[in-house]
Amino acid sequence: AVGSPLVMDPNSICRKTKRLAGKQAELCQLEPEIVQEVAKGTKLGVRECQYQFRFRRWNCTSHSKYFGKILQQGLQAGSGVVPGCQGQTRCCGVGELRQCGCELTRSRAPPLPTAGPGTEGTAWEWGGCGDDVQFGYEKSQQFMDAKSKKGKNDIRALIDLHNNEAGRLAVRSYMRTECKCHGLSGSSTLRTCWRKMPHFREVGDRLLERFNGAFKVMGGNDGKTLIPVGDNIKPPDKQDLIYSADSPDFCSANRKTGSLGTRGRVCNSTAMDTSGCDLLCCGRGHRDETVVLEENCLCRFHWCCVVQCRKCSVRQELSLCV
Repeated sequence: AVGSPLVMDPNSICRKTKRLAGKQAELCQLEPEIVQEVAKGTKLGVRECQYQFRFRRWNCTSHSKYFGKILQQGLQAGSGVVPGCQGQTRCCGVGELRQCGCELTRSRAPPLPTAGPGTEGTAWEWGGCGDDVQFGYEKSQQFMDAKSKKGKNDIRALIDLHNNEAGRLAVRSYMRTECKCHGLSGSSTLRTCWRKMPHFREVGDRLLERFNGAFKVMGGNDGKTLIPVGDNIKPPDKQDLIYSADSPDFCSANRKTGSLGTRGRVCNSTAMDTSGCDLLCCGRGHRDETVVLEENCLCRFHWCCVVQCRKCSVRQELSLCV
């Protein structure tokens, strides 16, 4: 988006290494497969952003001319929507990256058995193939933070660094433990456990909560610190999202702000939340329209192994912003 290396495909990123410097250029030259996973992770992040913001005036459009403008202004709407290490961490476990594999667990103490019937006397040990979240965390940090660190005294760079870290922590801080029981005749005489990343939807839900409670900040006099705006507001912690400028209302198309407007958007005429026509249409009103859609119906499974469906026409009533 507008030259940002975070949403271009890996070939485009690395063809433009003259515009990159430091760790970004180094990763392009020495570890292009890492850059490829960064690009995959970013696409995943954009899709999740579109899901989380699907009922908002700014619905995380991926149109390159506008998406970058939103993310590059330090607005509340663009804060921390793309966690960086999810894709790389998963690739470690399935062997797609030669630089990493399963998480090292030898030095870690065994997990505590959970309370419940059948856990008494059960042996526990770390094993399996845990997700190497630390590898994904470090590579994401190296690539995503490299550009911002060059201008680390700039408030926008400081906000980017903070929100990048918040995105990574939304993954790393919520690793879950999975276990498998072993034993003869189904007896649980041994339980092997490993760590897995949270599901990406959980990460998106968590970041949306942080977005809704995001802190507005301003730069300190030393050029290196961020200060919350308002009275008696606690400083944001590492997992909070921050922004420096209030968002525009996104009601009308505006190239300067990157807004596509809400004209023509589908709204809910009975809802009172952000998906409702009153809020989404910015008070302009809405029109009702009947559309005919085709969808699969009367599906049957034929042995083996084909599912055949008919096409049915379905009339649907839509409310559209004017």
